[in-house]
Amino acid sequence: MRMVQMRKASTLRLRVVVVLLALVTLAAFLPVFHNGFLRYDDSTYVRNNRVVLNGITWDGINWAFTTFRGGFWHPLTWLSHMLDCELFGLNSGAQHYVNVLFHTANTILLLLLLYRLTGALWPSALVAALFAWHPLHVESVAWLAERKDVLSTFFGILALLAYTRYAQAQCLKPQPTNSGRGMARPGQGYGVYRGALYFWLAVIFFALGLMAKPMLVTLPFVMWLLDFWPLRRIPDLSISSFPAGRRLLFEKWPFLLFSGIASVVAAVAERNAGMIVSLEQVPFSLRLGNALVSYAGYLWQTIWPARLSVMYPLPPQLPWSEVTAAAAFLMVITWFAWHMRGRCPYLLVGWLWFLGALVPVIGLVQLNVQSPGDHFTYFPLIGIFVAVAFGMKDLIGQLRINMIPVAVIASFVLGACLAVTEHQLSYWRNDETLFSHAVAVTDDNAGTRLNLGLEFAANGRLTEALEQFQEAALISPSNALAHIFLGKSFAEMGKTSEALVECQKARTVLNLSSQQPQLHYDLGLVLVQLGRFDEALEQYHQAAQFASDNPDLYYEMGKLLLMQGRDDIAVDKLRESLRLDPYNVPALGLLAQILASDDQPQIRNGPEARALAEKANTLTDGRQPYVLDTLAMAYAETGHFQEAQQAEQRAIQLALNAGLETDDMSRRLTLYQSGQPFRVNYRINDH
Repeated sequence: MRMVQMRKASTLRLRVVVVLLALVTLAAFLPVFHNGFLRYDDSTYVRNNRVVLNGITWDGINWAFTTFRGGFWHPLTWLSHMLDCELFGLNSGAQHYVNVLFHTANTILLLLLLYRLTGALWPSALVAALFAWHPLHVESVAWLAERKDVLSTFFGILALLAYTRYAQAQCLKPQPTNSGRGMARPGQGYGVYRGALYFWLAVIFFALGLMAKPMLVTLPFVMWLLDFWPLRRIPDLSISSFPAGRRLLFEKWPFLLFSGIASVVAAVAERNAGMIVSLEQVPFSLRLGNALVSYAGYLWQTIWPARLSVMYPLPPQLPWSEVTAAAAFLMVITWFAWHMRGRCPYLLVGWLWFLGALVPVIGLVQLNVQSPGDHFTYFPLIGIFVAVAFGMKDLIGQLRINMIPVAVIASFVLGACLAVTEHQLSYWRNDETLFSHAVAVTDDNAGTRLNLGLEFAANGRLTEALEQFQEAALISPSNALAHIFLGKSFAEMGKTSEALVECQKARTVLNLSSQQPQLHYDLGLVLVQLGRFDEALEQYHQAAQFASDNPDLYYEMGKLLLMQGRDDIAVDKLRESLRLDPYNVPALGLLAQILASDDQPQIRNGPEARALAEKANTLTDGRQPYVLDTLAMAYAETGHFQEAQQAEQRAIQLALNAGLETDDMSRRLTLYQSGQPFRVNYRINDH
């Protein structure tokens, strides 16, 4: 009877802790409801991604599982964003709060995992609270594009929970007697069967986690660490325990297989996007030094989370004194954790969890000159929190410390975490607040200057944008983007000669690192703006070598070829753009316009133009004047002049309501009223 009462009391305490953790976490992250879409990656994932904006569709599902957009293969992440758009449209606040819901779920799952593993409620709750409220985790939650962090961790912890159930079910296996035969107890067969089900359920959750973010490839290593503590399936990590450790490692072959496949796919996606930086650009010595300093830096930020930034610069070189100090610091901690593995196994498990989980993103393989990022700590920091919380538990027990002052100190630390988290959340309101803060708290950070300049330029503050781009170019003269954006700014200001100088500087830099498709694409856009069509087309072709799945690239190529009078090739490029993105409204409209109105009869195709224009009109709910204008051209080309007049009149009315020019539309309406289709030559002479 007493045992039952104790179990009920324990269950009640667990439920109370779960509710408190959930409510505080949900309340703490309420400010994200006011966050807009960031230009920095949110555009790629949602705001300017037409496939995602269309919600859940069969074409979208197929695209999610086949695209390497953004340099990653993470179909579940794409599908989650599509579901957001299906449910909430472009309500950025609601989409941001989905991240919060996943983060809260991860917090509760982490608590349940540790409680099931250890039976210790308060240390498990402390780990979960630190995970939920630590300021280093703000980036993963408040940044919509980091949905992949919270989503992959959700499936990762589910996989660990299922694996724990499997491992604990192994104790129900029959134990051999002296005769070599096992004596089964009632329920043993069911327990073994149930354990196998949990094993394969863990495999499924792990696969789903990898499809949300491939950083989870180190999860089998975490499972193996849990075999040592607290599951105690490995008696020790010394050489004497090698057979048991090897057996349990082999047991995880499905997880290791999926990790290998995910690693290969990730490498292909990154190479396809031109993200992998060569050793000539970033030598291995700098990568290794940066990795050591980053490990130490993450630890310091965990203890003192001040001056946090959305991005940190990768220095061109690191003082050897700093690298040596970081290496020595890490070696001392590793030695201490190893030395204490018998008495305090959680120290070694937590420390190796932290070190191992960060390996895929620590910078040994450089992606776009990768520097440290707060969001990389989302899953790895669990290891540090485990070491700290369970270390405190043992220390309190050994020294018989009064729990009241300990609870006060723990409450103060968690309260401080919440306060800093609330402060950090205020910077994630929009691009200007985010990058203004990043410029203020980091030195020589060209990336933050560029992003702040882009925000200024988008709001028409060209002078302020130009200043930021110039600062970025001074900080990093070899940064091609700085010169590209300077060229664009000068072009918009009418300073053609200065713009051409910056474009030449960008081209010189790109000749040294040609496998960066986005930079070639951006430079091509500026050259088109300057009327340098042949040079722009050359940049587009170079971009296509490494980013053949970018629909916007083929759309821009189509526009450019059209202006050069190469209408037939332009049509092919636009069709390729639509093959990659069937919902690309600009490509639908332009291709329909060409097929309906081109002055070359062999180019025109009235029925196809009408189908494309009607699709574009449906996608824009009949509210886009230029799409209706194109639909009118298609109707006229197929001889439906009454429909053409109605569509053109609707287009004119919408354009007038929006304050747009309507003279060309009015002239086309006159043609349709007289029973004539519209014809045009799209060629524009370049400089």
